[in-house]
Amino acid sequence: MGRIRILPDHVANQIAAGEVVDRPASVVKELLENALDAGATRIRVEVEAGGRRLIRVADDGQGMNRDDALLAFERHATSKLRTADDLLAIATLGFRGEALPSIASVARVTLETATEDDPAGTRLEIAGGKILHVDDAALPRGATITVADLFFNTPARRKFLRAESTELAHVTALVTHYALVHPEMHFELVSATHTLLSAPPVARTAERIYQVFGKETLAQLLPVAAETPLRHAGLPEPPPWKRDPDEPARDPGTLRLTGFYSKPELQKLNRNSIYIFVNKRLIRDRLLLHAITEAYRNIIPPSSFPVVLLFLEMPPEEVDVNVHPAKTEVRFRQQNLIHDFVRDSLRQALIQARPAAAFLAALEAAPTASPSLMPPALSPLPGAPEGIPLPADEYAPPFPQDSGPANSVAAVAEAASFRLTPQPLLPAAGRLPFGEGTGQRGAFDGRKWGMAAAGLLRPNQPLSDTCEVTQDQPGAYRDEAAAAAAQVEAEQAAANLNHLGSLRPLGQLRESFILATGEDGLWIIDQHVAHERVLFEKILRDRQVERVQRQRLLMPLLVELKPWQMVVFAQIAGELEHNGFEVEPFGPQTLAVKSAPVGLEGPWLERTLAQVIEQSSEASDGPRQNEDIAAVRTRIAASIACHSAIKVNTPLDPVRMAWLLSELAKTEHPTSCPHGRPIALLYSWKEIQRAFHRI
Repeated sequence: MGRIRILPDHVANQIAAGEVVDRPASVVKELLENALDAGATRIRVEVEAGGRRLIRVADDGQGMNRDDALLAFERHATSKLRTADDLLAIATLGFRGEALPSIASVARVTLETATEDDPAGTRLEIAGGKILHVDDAALPRGATITVADLFFNTPARRKFLRAESTELAHVTALVTHYALVHPEMHFELVSATHTLLSAPPVARTAERIYQVFGKETLAQLLPVAAETPLRHAGLPEPPPWKRDPDEPARDPGTLRLTGFYSKPELQKLNRNSIYIFVNKRLIRDRLLLHAITEAYRNIIPPSSFPVVLLFLEMPPEEVDVNVHPAKTEVRFRQQNLIHDFVRDSLRQALIQARPAAAFLAALEAAPTASPSLMPPALSPLPGAPEGIPLPADEYAPPFPQDSGPANSVAAVAEAASFRLTPQPLLPAAGRLPFGEGTGQRGAFDGRKWGMAAAGLLRPNQPLSDTCEVTQDQPGAYRDEAAAAAAQVEAEQAAANLNHLGSLRPLGQLRESFILATGEDGLWIIDQHVAHERVLFEKILRDRQVERVQRQRLLMPLLVELKPWQMVVFAQIAGELEHNGFEVEPFGPQTLAVKSAPVGLEGPWLERTLAQVIEQSSEASDGPRQNEDIAAVRTRIAASIACHSAIKVNTPLDPVRMAWLLSELAKTEHPTSCPHGRPIALLYSWKEIQRAFHRI
């Protein structure tokens, strides 16, 4: 007898379920996407015990008739594909036909659905992949799917689930971010007796951010919008003599980007606060993560990451979503174009916005670690492109285990004044019907929990401007959200660094910081990092046109290096020469520096050279391989600028202070130095009035 055999259907289904369903949030994701594909305008999600005991997703979409309801639980049964050609242009969130049968094979599932035309709805019960009951029922249009006892027949998978608070946080983050990408829809998330999220429809994403996270978070984010035409990649146009004269030329479509990005002072220690949607699908992608990191290069420290919420729209044939069972990884047809478009759009938005850092906010602006609260299938990739540092464990707690209450998701819940207690949901007769509810939260602030779950709230950070949402006043709340979003946008447009050149310097504080006044209030400028930014951008401009100024040393400077550092020097020697260094080997482990960039002298010259070599290598694994030349170029420019700039404890006369402010105003990024430190802080007129109890 042979050793190869065909697996039984129930075993094959459970293997397939392992690719699609790995925790309660995975179930919510699949059901949520099905509801969106069905054209729903209202979605209600209920979870019990973090989703282990019960998950219920109800929508008012188009629903299914009896035959479709039975077919929906067959393997590879879908209404979204007809032929293989449809795979080349997938415009729906789901299409594989694996989600429902995979979920039904590892849980007890009840489907209640009805269409608008059928006289009766259908109620279907399945346990472990086997149909138990099929009955007619009086139901409204739409679908309600209840998933109970997840992994009841696969205990090995069930024991790998995390704590209930952790699983609930994953679900909360998932629903929150799909609510952000669909502001025109009504989302509600309920756990036990608490409403974690209640988001009535609004007109714009900015209003949704205010609605979910509050005014303070919206004030820390800036909008971005851009578009560019796509090329005919892989689809060459036929020559004119072969083209049908009545057929128009093929239009490859347009690539559009909208969303929000954080000001430089808002920094995270990991990438868990970067969320990317492609055609309204939440994805993870190395290419786009690298583009975002490049956009913030030399604006924030290389070990920090921004908060970004990006929505990319493109023709469906330009992106392949059929590369991962959970549909969270994609491939782009025009990768280089999309990478450069995202990078340049964000970079240009930062240049135009030039946001000013508020003095009081900067006091608490230390980088924080965003908890990894998205499901692993939705979290940022555990790897990264070359040059992006990664935490040792992407899914480990963001703080050491002994660092206090901020080292777990449960602590985040505690910071949100909310304790998870396993309580049974009300029986069906006593449960609120779909779409109804008071929305009252009492002492529990659902928006604060959602903000913490999304990684935008620091532990123990207060949430001001709280606005209670009630279902009986959706119109009033929409108006309030629109007005608040408009006010925040107006304040952001006014609070920028465009007026640096018109500031009037008052003097120096301890010969290190320049004090200046303007129409916005009192400015404090770090003279060293301000001059560092000016020199950094000048060095890059001179390097681009090959006009770097250098000075000849009277006597060569000898620098001793280690053997592996000599290897690094050989790799970057050409770029060093283009930046004003004339360096030659002088023995097996010695360099002789004959010329250096203007401004570097004495010990600063040796420190600069040592720093460049050190930063271009890895301490444990030796030199970096195949490093991007642009990264080397900016690193060299940053080191030269840092060691050539005006130092602290240096007196400046009014003329030099005015010159420095004027030159800083001409730079592209006057917000921070090349190493990410803030340059100028604004103590606004409103803050001054508030401090003196004038308002």
